[in-house]
Amino acid sequence: MSGTIEIVLATKAHDIGAFEVKRALPKRERRHLGPFVFFDHIGPAVLKPGEGMDVRPHPHIGLATVTYLFDGEILHRDSLGFVQAIRPGAVNWMTAGRGIVHSERTAPELRGGGLQIHGIQTWVALPPDKEEIVPAFEHHPADTLPRAVVGGVSLVCILGTAYGMTAPVEVHSPIFYLHAEFPPGASLAMTGEHAERGFYVVTGEITVAGERYSAGNLVVLREGVEATLVAGDGPARVMLLGGAALPGERTIWWNFVSSDKARLERAKRDWKEGRFPKVPGEDEFIPLPD
Repeated sequence: MSGTIEIVLATKAHDIGAFEVKRALPKRERRHLGPFVFFDHIGPAVLKPGEGMDVRPHPHIGLATVTYLFDGEILHRDSLGFVQAIRPGAVNWMTAGRGIVHSERTAPELRGGGLQIHGIQTWVALPPDKEEIVPAFEHHPADTLPRAVVGGVSLVCILGTAYGMTAPVEVHSPIFYLHAEFPPGASLAMTGEHAERGFYVVTGEITVAGERYSAGNLVVLREGVEATLVAGDGPARVMLLGGAALPGERTIWWNFVSSDKARLERAKRDWKEGRFPKVPGEDEFIPLPD
């Protein structure tokens, strides 16, 4: 790697039926970036008639989730009773804390075919002293998120603070997460206000320190190093992300994240024995993996 880049994590596509998912975190080479412990690129895909997302109710502990869409719609239901459509540019921030259950589906009226689905799903680990907080849910429509144009690059602040913007989401540790749209040849200096920083190329190409990175790469910058992102001959869509380094290690098992392995075992038993709360109106569930 160069003096600017610490590591490049390439995604690998997995076909889950109606569309592909490409995972950038966690990887063996790098388990997290700031508080981000999970990063999935969903699609892009166009659904056929009758197709849709049907992620049955499943549990989480010790983390917060956000699914950010560029295209399409996903219907979120959770054990707190929230029913909310996730639409492009909006933020659904679900804090699992001590335990929450949710489902993610395509609404029946959107299954006629032709629905485009494209987005990013991330998990953020909670600090050790907040892993057992009360579960919560926030929805912020696209037009409530801060926006700025820096050097011709259009920025949307999804989580945390960067480039003079602060998102309305109640986060639990220093973090930044932005959607950036680069016109051809545009450049952007990466924020220097966070310890751990990186970027994921959704579409197009980005050059940093003379090295070119294509779509599907999560690029981690070295701490404290200045870096400028430059788009290629075409436009580029990029996610900027990072924050403070995680205090201590986290273990991820299935949908559970914790700094305490004994807590993971208790979560496994609780789900297997039906002690998690239910999602109102849903009887299905994803069994505990073997």
